[in-house]
Amino acid sequence: MFQQTTALTKIASLNKRLRVIQGGTSAGKTIAILLYLINLAQTEKVSISIVSESVPHLKRGAMRDFLNIMQTHGYYKATSHNKTDMIYTFETGAYIEFFSADDPAKMRGARRDVLFINECNNVSFESFNQLEVRTKRLVILDFNPVSEFWVHEQVMPHMDHDFLKITYLDNEALDAQIVASIESRKHNESWWRVYGLGEIGFNEGQVYKNWMPIESVPEEARLERHGLDFGYTNDPTGIVNVYKWNNALILDEVAYASGLENKPIANLIRMDEGLDPVDDQNKFTGETKVLTIADSSEPKSIAEIKRLGVKITGAVKGQGSVNYGIQKVQAQTIYVTKSSLNIWKEQRNYLWKVDRDGKSLNIPEDDFNHLMDAARYAIVELLTRRKVRAFSNKPSGF
Repeated sequence: MFQQTTALTKIASLNKRLRVIQGGTSAGKTIAILLYLINLAQTEKVSISIVSESVPHLKRGAMRDFLNIMQTHGYYKATSHNKTDMIYTFETGAYIEFFSADDPAKMRGARRDVLFINECNNVSFESFNQLEVRTKRLVILDFNPVSEFWVHEQVMPHMDHDFLKITYLDNEALDAQIVASIESRKHNESWWRVYGLGEIGFNEGQVYKNWMPIESVPEEARLERHGLDFGYTNDPTGIVNVYKWNNALILDEVAYASGLENKPIANLIRMDEGLDPVDDQNKFTGETKVLTIADSSEPKSIAEIKRLGVKITGAVKGQGSVNYGIQKVQAQTIYVTKSSLNIWKEQRNYLWKVDRDGKSLNIPEDDFNHLMDAARYAIVELLTRRKVRAFSNKPSGF
């Protein structure tokens, strides 16, 4: 018999229409979701679709687990199972159907009450859209967090949802030998992060690793710097707050938008400190108290923002300053607020350049670096107070 696990208890306690379940290896998420759906089908007349990337994937995974549960509990009836169409019908009139996301007819077919997309990171965002809009009551997504994908970028920021992260520790049904096998891989940082801890994995060559999420900025944290990286048409302007908290730093996203002119930038920083925005006649009351460290390649913008009541200066640049700054940031314990979605996106995609053989060149890619640069400007100035000069003043393409 399948025992009641912590994973099943947690999954059964979710109540929103969209439920996102992220988990490591052997967390028991698929089994727990299937147990939940079988119980639902045995008590209500509902239509349930279970979808994954391909039919072979279904047969090796969710469908095999479903049949194992049904047979182990003595629920299975051969006469209720249409193997050709992969549909099982219950005495309540409910049914569970299995089909793959590579079947266009099924994607745009009949509506359903409940949808479960198994290992949804292997399914396209377009497939999710086609299925989700045809689902009345409940949508469940599960995945191993190998890397960030459309769930993090397109779904969670914009759709009301329950989020649950579970690991092998939530699955009391695991054999002790499997637990020992999982824990024997703790030394493999990348593997352990995804499959042991259930955290989103690192991209190969990721510049910043081991940043930790925090729900919000604690009241006792102290705002020390604003970091500002200018953008306009093609690139966004990024503004980051840097807080000191215990022996760590906290990053909190203030802005990430294209088309921002200097006055709106000044107002974002002013309002972040509780000051009124500059009015239409460029009049204002009070100046910011926390120093803003900005990209020094735009001195005119810095001068204008300063005239609008923002305490601001340019970041020190020079040959080697990028790598020097990265090293300073890497040496810190960094927390990032969970709401800072663009900081998280850039952190996961800010990579070292590699040569044709895949060898790191120790030079960061000039991409996904707007908030990364803003944070670096602020942190380096905060730590050195502009007194340390480990690099010359030669231009570097900073």
